[in-house]
Amino acid sequence: MAGDDVPEQMRSAATRLLTALDGPQRTLAGRPFTDHAARRWLEDRPRPRPGACIADMTGAARKAAFRLLATALSEHAYAQAMAIIALEEVLDRREGWQRGRHSGDYWVNIFGAPGRDEPWAWRFEGHHLSVTMTLAGDEVSPAPVFLGANPACVSYAGRPVSRPLAPEEDLARALLDALGPAGRAVAVVADQAPADIRTGTSPRAGAAIQPLGVAAAALGPTARAVLGQLVALYLDRLTAELAAREAARITAGELSFAWEGPVTPGARHYYRVQGDDLLIEYDNPSEDGNHAHTVLRRPRSDFGDDVLAAHYQQAHP
Repeated sequence: MAGDDVPEQMRSAATRLLTALDGPQRTLAGRPFTDHAARRWLEDRPRPRPGACIADMTGAARKAAFRLLATALSEHAYAQAMAIIALEEVLDRREGWQRGRHSGDYWVNIFGAPGRDEPWAWRFEGHHLSVTMTLAGDEVSPAPVFLGANPACVSYAGRPVSRPLAPEEDLARALLDALGPAGRAVAVVADQAPADIRTGTSPRAGAAIQPLGVAAAALGPTARAVLGQLVALYLDRLTAELAAREAARITAGELSFAWEGPVTPGARHYYRVQGDDLLIEYDNPSEDGNHAHTVLRRPRSDFGDDVLAAHYQQAHP
């Protein structure tokens, strides 16, 4: 987004949203920053969740909520998020309208007061979409960011009509091709894919997932370049300013790539990329390979652990 820097955009958008909400909705959306159970929350399934619901907002408040989401995401990732939200109506139709899924079933939280003096955070979340941003002063910790899609692809006459997470699958398959037989033998660590991303909805990603797969340092130049493109794809979900900051702290040679499940399209499959304080996971858990989950996490820094540690050390040395 053009204009002021990202932290100021977020402060302004969060304040605008709180102002646009009526009293009960403002109470639901606004929570103390110290409510750690609600703040360290990641739920991509259609479950009850804290916050103010988009469906219950006025038009002005709903627009303010989407503008807040847009402060964190690049244009293409914002388009992905909007397509994911719209897919709730498509999925509801596929399920025979039995579960009452709807595109208004997304929720917003603001933890603490949007300002420079004390830490605060916000989250926009619903089925297959969860974006959490934590701020301390002018530092932003941008994780976790979860995007999913069901159906992952809607086609007509063999041609895709909707495929919001296409790059996330296609680039990984290009990397498999670039690895060659020897590289794939190391990268493919299991014959079957897991039922979901390994970290699930855990508030902490934990230690590195084993086995690591193939190391970037062992790759040839073409495969290493494609791995770099795959990592950049996930970082570029963020605005240019945030993505550049995240990219600057990644050491490309320390990355690893692992795949689980068949390498041919149309079946359940999974991959992960890991590095120092970086975890990317992709999972397609349906038997026909048409249901995608993806997440960008920072195992040591999710939910602002990095910026909060620096803030508290400076405030209370």
